[in-house]
Amino acid sequence: MPSSDSIYLVILVWITTIIIINHVGSANTSSVAKPQSPTLAQEAKALNQTLWWWWRRNEVTTSNLCMWDGIVCNDGGSVIEINLTYTIWYENAMSGKFNLNVVGRYQEVEFRNFSFSSFPNLVRFKLAGMGLYGSIPLEIGSVSKLTYLNLSGNSLSGELPLSLAKLTQLEKLDISFNQMSGPIPLQLGNLSSLVELYLAGNYFSGTTPSTLGLLTCLTHLDLHSNQINGTIPSEIYNLKNLTALHLGTNSLIGQISSKIGKLKNLVSLDLSNNTLTGPLFHTLTNLRSLVKLNLGGNNLFGPLPYELSRLTRLQYLNLSSNKLSGRISTNLENLVHLSVLDLSLNKLSGPLPTQLTNLYSLEQLLLSHNNLTGSIPRVAYPFKLTTIDLSHNLFSGEIPPQLGNLSFLQYLNLSHNNFTGNIPPNLVFRGEMDLSYNSLTGPLPEGFYDCFGPETIMGNKDLCYKINISGFSYCFGSPHSNIGSTSTKNAIKWIILPIVISFIFLLLGIVLPSRQKIIENTGSECKAKRNGDIFSIWNYDGNIAFEDIITATEDFDIRYCIGTGGYGSVYRAMLPSGKVIALKKLHHLESQEPAFDKSFRNEAKVLSKVRHRNIVKLYGYCLHKRCMFLVYEYMEKGSLFYAISNEVKAKELDWKKRVNIIKGIANALSYLHHDCIPTIIHRDLTTSNILLNSELEAFVADFGIARPLNPDSSNLTTLAGTYGYIAPELAYTMIVNEKCDVYSFGVVVLETAMGRHPGELISSLASSSAQHIMLKDVLDPRLSPHVNQTIAQNVVLVVTLALACLRSNPKSRPTMKHVSQEILVRKPPLPKPFYEISMWELMNQEIYLVDKN
Repeated sequence: MPSSDSIYLVILVWITTIIIINHVGSANTSSVAKPQSPTLAQEAKALNQTLWWWWRRNEVTTSNLCMWDGIVCNDGGSVIEINLTYTIWYENAMSGKFNLNVVGRYQEVEFRNFSFSSFPNLVRFKLAGMGLYGSIPLEIGSVSKLTYLNLSGNSLSGELPLSLAKLTQLEKLDISFNQMSGPIPLQLGNLSSLVELYLAGNYFSGTTPSTLGLLTCLTHLDLHSNQINGTIPSEIYNLKNLTALHLGTNSLIGQISSKIGKLKNLVSLDLSNNTLTGPLFHTLTNLRSLVKLNLGGNNLFGPLPYELSRLTRLQYLNLSSNKLSGRISTNLENLVHLSVLDLSLNKLSGPLPTQLTNLYSLEQLLLSHNNLTGSIPRVAYPFKLTTIDLSHNLFSGEIPPQLGNLSFLQYLNLSHNNFTGNIPPNLVFRGEMDLSYNSLTGPLPEGFYDCFGPETIMGNKDLCYKINISGFSYCFGSPHSNIGSTSTKNAIKWIILPIVISFIFLLLGIVLPSRQKIIENTGSECKAKRNGDIFSIWNYDGNIAFEDIITATEDFDIRYCIGTGGYGSVYRAMLPSGKVIALKKLHHLESQEPAFDKSFRNEAKVLSKVRHRNIVKLYGYCLHKRCMFLVYEYMEKGSLFYAISNEVKAKELDWKKRVNIIKGIANALSYLHHDCIPTIIHRDLTTSNILLNSELEAFVADFGIARPLNPDSSNLTTLAGTYGYIAPELAYTMIVNEKCDVYSFGVVVLETAMGRHPGELISSLASSSAQHIMLKDVLDPRLSPHVNQTIAQNVVLVVTLALACLRSNPKSRPTMKHVSQEILVRKPPLPKPFYEISMWELMNQEIYLVDKN
């Protein structure tokens, strides 16, 4: 009989054997049941064929595919996300992992080289701004698990493949800003899970598919800037979850249906620049969540709905360029968050409601080209106002002095009205103002001549200046004197008039015979003397004669004055040869001041040594108490400030032209700072001092306060410049050097990109709110947002450089030489869609690194 120990040992062995057998069987079963994912080698090979991971070209059968940049795998090792950005690609290029010559090959890869069938488990696919071209492969429909597809900001063309309709789990589809064409497929209505659909900035044509109304989960529908025609399908109004509906800049017709009131979650509605007709339905006012409403550029008619005042969250309201009539409702004062109100180019009538002055967030008030009447309210105006355009109306009465209290005002246009009385003495600011073609009278305010030229008051025959300045009528007698009754005035008139006439004839008898002699003597003086008080006016162009200048301008008559600056007036003159020149003539009184005389002489000496294609050319000069002026090359298009302030001219300056203007300014400053000996500092760079020729090329001008930098000194200590462009350190250091020009350049770049002075933006960028400011929201809204990849790259680059130039620490700002070099360097595509880029990313150089390492 076996012992108990033996029995125990047998039982133990038996149990152990059973456990081992069960474990092996379970393992075998598990290995059989588990599905095999595509091999890493197969996926690696598919990725290498694209050339997007060029630095992995020798890893075709790698075991660490899931460690690749932009690749995410599931637990089974299969790729579920591809998110390759330009940043990843560029960083590997800069690290030396592959030769930069691959840039050309990289950008020549067609999208069809990507094998979607090799990635059956792919969930997210993003290749935004990667320079892809060609058509979207049909096999994209085989990736049935895809929930996110972003191909925006490339150069893809052709029609949308119908196979996209197979991606029924898709939640976001973004193919915006490509070159796609053809109709939008009806089959997109099968994408029942879709939440966001972006097809903007392409060439899609045909009508808006009614099947889009089946996408009940949709929150964002963006089809703007295409060639879509027809009416807005009523099915769209069933998308009750929509927060953004953008159909602007197409060819839509018909009326805005009253059913639009069903979209109560809308935050942004843009139907602008179509051919929509009919009245504004009151149901539009059911959209209580609206922040942005843009219906401008249509054929809408009828009165403004009284109920518009219920849209209390509105920040942007644009109903311009329609046929709206009736009065402006006083209830608009309820729109307390409104920053832009644009009702221009309509048929509105009646007075300007005083209640509009209660819109304390208002920055732009645009009511031009209407039939508004009455006087402008004499009350306090919203202090944030930067732009006021009331031109081409029927306003009357006096200009309220309260307008002169707006410290942020940059543009005021009251032209083509019936304003009377004096110009308020405080209505003088550094910006653009147009008071032309009214019935204004009396003396101009002190300092008016320093800020504005005669064109500002053209068509007001009874305005005058208190001092005798060429280009302005002189005020005879005190403007405040009270002569008395009408009969007394008439009596005095008939007594004085004969005396004045006699005096004039006597004066002419003395002056006329000697005038020619004076001109000849003065001209010969300017020609003969090379030293002392007079410099030759013929240094650079012997075909210009002093007599020709006097004759061409009729002794600097106001009719030839095209602008006024702090040191002189600018005149346009055509010489007998047909050559058109610009003359900068020093103010009469200022020419007597030693400081101004020195400044004028300095400008002549500086410019005589400057030769650059982006700096205004000096033909010659004459420095004498009887002939103190400079002869410049004439710039047909005027100043950059004028161009971006004028609605028509601003649209002529498209993004490509604006980028080229910025390049020209950078090149000019780089030349002044780094190629001139000694270094020349401009010290007053503004958009008003950038001139444009007929080709809209930029020329830096107005060196009235430019100074050569003494090589033995690191700074100058005379404060100069224009408020809003001066570097902040000058407020406490008074040290002027090249970095002050760099700061001013940053302001000019932003102003060129935004179409307005960036003062408020610069303040905002210093706060935490900068993280929420998008680049697209600060750019000039008058230009089409539809930009190609190259333009998008350039705009991002110049704004990035501008923000670097605006750093508070002067030492951290780049040099102008570095800036000009960076602008010339070809940049690879953007890592994300243009409209997704924030100012915060540009400040931190997360898109393009422009600082030196």
